Amino acid sequence: MIAPTPTPPYYAVIFTSIRTVVDNNYAGMAERMVELAEQQPGYLGHESARNELGITVSYWSSLEAIQNWKMNTEHLSAQQNGREEWYAHYKTRICKVERDYGFEK
Repeated sequence: MIAPTPTPPYYAVIFTSIRTVVDNNYAGMAERMVELAEQQPGYLGHESARNELGITVSYWSSLEAIQNWKMNTEHLSAQQNGREEWYAHYKTRICKVERDYGFEK
């Protein structure tokens, strides 16, 4: 599903990752992070896809909202687990969306 986003400007956090072979409840933690993010002030939605390369884009109303999400206690724990167990490599990019457009049949 494509996330419904407001009229720009807003912000996108692009999280790109390559997983390790360790599972250790990765799916459960990922599901919990979505639930938790949805409760954060400033959260607008997200989109995610995974094959060998995983890409999750979350949308936020402000840089402050992104910073608050980054510092959330449960999210900090998930970040640590990610570095120690789940990810072989990841990259986070934060972008300001200045224009968007789309098409739907």
